[in-house]
Formats: sequence, C-alpha cells, structure tokens
Amino acid sequence: MEPGNVKLSCRRLWKLFGPGADQLLRTNENPDLRSLADAGLIGAVRNVNIDIHEGEIFIIMGLSGSGKSTVVRCLSRLIEPSAGEILFEGQNLLEASEKELIEIRRHKMGMVFQQFALLPHLTVLGNVAFPLEIQGVDRHNREKRALEIIELVGLKGRESYYPRELSGGQQQRVGIARSLAVEPEIWFLDEPFSALDPLIRREMQDEFLRLQSVLKKSIAFITHDFDEAIRLADRIAIMKDGEVIQVGTPEDLITQPATNYVAEFTKDVSRAKVLTVKSMATGTREGRTYTNVVRATDIIEDVAEQILTSDQVFGVADDAGLIIGEINREDVARVLLGRA
Repeated sequence: MEPGNVKLSCRRLWKLFGPGADQLLRTNENPDLRSLADAGLIGAVRNVNIDIHEGEIFIIMGLSGSGKSTVVRCLSRLIEPSAGEILFEGQNLLEASEKELIEIRRHKMGMVFQQFALLPHLTVLGNVAFPLEIQGVDRHNREKRALEIIELVGLKGRESYYPRELSGGQQQRVGIARSLAVEPEIWFLDEPFSALDPLIRREMQDEFLRLQSVLKKSIAFITHDFDEAIRLADRIAIMKDGEVIQVGTPEDLITQPATNYVAEFTKDVSRAKVLTVKSMATGTREGRTYTNVVRATDIIEDVAEQILTSDQVFGVADDAGLIIGEINREDVARVLLGRA
C-alpha cells in the first residue's frame, strides 16, 4: 500500500520497571541490557521509534517477553512510559492531561484484547453500545450506531443474545464491534485471535481484512504468529528484548533480514506466501510478446498454479500495465521448493 500521513508515532520510547528508572535515564540516555541489569531494572521497552500511517495495518511481533504488548500500552498511555515522545495526530500524548487522555481514548481510540472482556449482564446490543453510553450519547442514537456495527461484523440477528449464548468467534466479533462503535482514529488489537480455534481464527482474519477494506483504519496489531502477520500486515516491526530490531514489509523481512535474529525468526515461513512476482522476475527479452501477464505485486502463491500449468513465459506488469520483466514456471518452482 502507499503510505499515508503518519497517524501515530513514538520517538526514543522507554519503559523501565524497577526503582530508580527515571534517574538512570537522566544520566544515561541509552543504557544497554548490562547497565539495566546492574541497576536492577527491567527494560521492557528500549529506545523504540516507529511510525503508523493512516490506513495501515502495522503489526508488532516478537516472542513472549519481547515488549510488544508493553509498547502498545505505552502508545495509549495505559502504561506510563519512562521516557520519550508519543505523537498522535501531531500532539504529544505525554503532555496531555488526564482529562484530555480520557477524551482521546473515548472518541479516537479503539482497543481489542485477547480476553473478550464482554459485560455478561448486557446483550450484544448493550455491549456494543456501551462505549457510546459512556460518551453520553442518547439511547436512540447509540443503539442505531450499534446496530450498524453489529451488521458490519456479521452478527445481525443476534442483537438480543447474551455473551454466554455466543461462540468464541462471535464473542470476539462483539469485542471488535464494541471497539469500532466510537469510530476510532487509531485501533489497537493485542493478539485478538490467539485464544480462538485455528479454523475460527482463520475466519476472523478474513473478517478483519474485510472490515479493513471497508473502514481503512490505522491499526497497531500485536501477534506472535508470523503466518498471521504476513497475511494481515502492510508492515511489521520485530521486537527482541524491548528493542525494535527491524521494520519492513513481510517481503523485506524475508529477503533483507537486518540481523541473524530476524533471519532465524522468519526462516520457516513459506516464501511463496510472502514473495511477490516482482522479486522473482527477470528482464524481458527483446522482441518477445507475452500472451499471459501477471502483476508485479501478485504474491507467488496466488499465481503459482496459473504459471506452473503453462509452458508459456509470463510477462510481469507494473501498476500502469507496462511490462517490466518476465517469469516462468522454473522461477515459481524454485520458490515453492524453498530454493529462491
């Protein structure tokens, strides 16, 4: 996707746990892990710099304890950072008052967590409308808005159900609908599908992509599952020991890992699910015409059958339809066999 304006960013973001954190950062702007350990501190987030663009699905991932959830909680100031800047639509959230933060969270931020946290005594309609009730929206208008969102997430007809009467996937849809009721400018999702069965999880990923195609939200999404990340992400940040090691598209991380850690992290990912046709295309031959054409931005997996079952060389076209290269079934076979 073409990047839009930056919706949310952080600069030199730190979150240290333990006594004396503020004092250490005043004397040492960039302490390493050894310095933190010597001071008895835990560096949950260390000098993180990221930008999340308008309309972008920005995924933050890493192993357990890497700091990904702490970063997202800092970005919304659910956890108070130790140092740095958090800029939301140009405003530094670390300078916002508690009252301003409450208003921003109520009107401009949506949050979905692994635990559905639905209110058991409220129906689907009541749960989805609840954030609007907190805002002071009158009953008619909040229920009208809630019904629109309930239909959007595919739960029309279940407005009067209680959470206990819903499946896990349906409960998560209610959580998603509730977070969307306020029409957030930035949407935080912390491993929202990890508690679901694999089949339901896949369905929820499909639903999430469908919603994003309609809503085009700016999204910070946490997962530890690289297959989920490459399916959903425009860009991915990989974290380790509180640091962001690399930010890039899924293809960037596979083809140009910044460190051995990133290479190891991505080594078992199917290249066919990530690599684009452009990455495997070779130059055109003078005078050759192409009966069959694929787009440079197509994922290899999506066009593999088409190319493998043909003995023709395929032209590779850019967004304007101009031929910029070619690809054949041997090229695709190398990707599928892990030799690309």
